[in-house]
Amino acid sequence: MRKWFSFPIREGDASRQAHCDFPEGTYERECGKEGFFGPASHMYHRHPPTGWSEWEGPLRPHAFDTNRVETQGTSPMDAPVLLSNANVQVRLWRTDTAMSYLVRNSDGDDCLFVHQGEGSLYCDYGHLRYSKGDYLIIPRATSWRLVPDEATTLLMIEATHGSYMSAERGIVGEHAVFDPAVLEHARIDDSFKAQQSDSESWQVMIKSRQQLNRVTYPYNPLDAVGWKGNLTVFRLNWRDIRPLMSHRYHLPPSAHTTFVAQGFVICTFVPRPIESDPGALKVPFYHNNDDYDEVLFYHQGDFFSRDNIDAGMVTLHPCGFPHGPHPKAFAAGKKHQKKETDEVAVMIDTRMPLDMGDAAKATELTDYVYSWRTPSDAE
Repeated sequence: MRKWFSFPIREGDASRQAHCDFPEGTYERECGKEGFFGPASHMYHRHPPTGWSEWEGPLRPHAFDTNRVETQGTSPMDAPVLLSNANVQVRLWRTDTAMSYLVRNSDGDDCLFVHQGEGSLYCDYGHLRYSKGDYLIIPRATSWRLVPDEATTLLMIEATHGSYMSAERGIVGEHAVFDPAVLEHARIDDSFKAQQSDSESWQVMIKSRQQLNRVTYPYNPLDAVGWKGNLTVFRLNWRDIRPLMSHRYHLPPSAHTTFVAQGFVICTFVPRPIESDPGALKVPFYHNNDDYDEVLFYHQGDFFSRDNIDAGMVTLHPCGFPHGPHPKAFAAGKKHQKKETDEVAVMIDTRMPLDMGDAAKATELTDYVYSWRTPSDAE
């Protein structure tokens, strides 16, 4: 891989290195194209880019609490929609009961993030154990069901009419971020064979064009005796992700890309050391959402760039305005008292605008837009 050198234009008082050694008393804001991959400029302001005092109109940052989302129906295909556009559907589903039927999503690949619980997944390809913190990638039109050992909560991310692929690793190589050897695939093991049956009927709930179909078989369709190839159901746990890091520079979110689909990416933020260079920014930098909507699902830990955020909450920052760390987090980063993060979060960046579903609207924290205010601003 190679590219031509490019030298940025410089105007006024600016840092020589992005995200480091700001001019005294300034706040940096990155203005970029194509999600940190296109041309970019860095502005240095006298006031925080998120220092608004009032906000009118529908374009605004949103936050909602999925712990309050009510599960609909008994099937994951009935799960309420949180966010969606033509490329992606984000839903949430809870279950503590073994599925006595199969489901099949014919609208796109599914990525299931296990927020809580553990158990077994049975599918066309075999049996796969799952536990808290797993990503489960299910190719389009695969039949599957869950048998939970404990109550399970899934963040379901559908790549509508698309597929999940690995992110390009470039000069750091194929074994950076996570080694493909850590991926576990579904297997035709004793547990899979034991659930096969010719003596009872099974139903398959097929979602196609956002409509449900019910197909009945006089036997369990998960009756494979073998298979070969390189398409299958597999899992990746966030604990097997080893993030790219720099002690002298805060890397952009794109460095933490886990999966790539048509029109969006999924990134995973996992515990890591905080930058130690005295001049380096210690928290996420202020930046514009110039081309992408940004969604964060908070899984566990202490979310160091946000106040009053708990596990199971979601933030949505639509394209069109700057965002970044809350004031207390920015101030704490300057003091550098914390030496490492302990947060785990799933980020979804979408090229097309997202629409909020009823489940998100019903659980929205309406005052989130003013959460960047300092105590003096609120007085």
